[in-house]
Amino acid sequence: MFWEVTLDLLKGFGTTLEVFLLTLLGALPLGLLICFGSMSKFAPLKWIMKTLVWVIRGTPLMLQLIVVFYGPGLIAAWAQDIPNPNFIIEWIATWEVFERFVAVMIAFIINYACYFSEIYRGGIEAIPKGQYEACQVLGMSKTQTFFKVILMQVVKHIIPPMSNEIITLVKDTSLARIIAVYEIIWSAQSFIKSDGLIWPLFYTGAFYLIFNGLLTVTFGKIEKKLDYYHN
Repeated sequence: MFWEVTLDLLKGFGTTLEVFLLTLLGALPLGLLICFGSMSKFAPLKWIMKTLVWVIRGTPLMLQLIVVFYGPGLIAAWAQDIPNPNFIIEWIATWEVFERFVAVMIAFIINYACYFSEIYRGGIEAIPKGQYEACQVLGMSKTQTFFKVILMQVVKHIIPPMSNEIITLVKDTSLARIIAVYEIIWSAQSFIKSDGLIWPLFYTGAFYLIFNGLLTVTFGKIEKKLDYYHN
């Protein structure tokens, strides 16, 4: 029975890893774009980005999952009550019902992109303005300044808070079960329903602890490698 449980949990953990990796792949670059938008001198863009970040950070990820998965269908149902709603229904038709996994990825990527954007912003603003001025005096463009002088210092500043968010992401993947995505917690819960076994649920803790332990060690090594960057 132990091996049967282990194999089933490994299958669920595969989905957990998939959610984790795809979220990072989408949220890291999107977060940087949101960060640049929130720091923009173009007021409307700055206001939109800051409002998005405020809404996402101020509401639970669980609620965002529910909205992304059920929202389009509810909007389509509401649109049917509007006189001559055909144009609305046609517009919604392509995205009326998301697949469960796609809904999870949309919610997770947007959520973590907003959190990462604030981490990026903090890292960029932590760099003394004197360094920007020195680069300007040397005739460097803004692009050269960012990529050749600022970037690696920003990376050093953001690694600790970023590592915390990434470890939180590992645990947050369990929320995918809210819309019936078969991740590791869902897998463990199925044994409670089918066999009356609760220990598989506690067994999932070992998977999370091992994976988060590996991430902690990895980020620790990255921080040591960046120790030679000092302001």
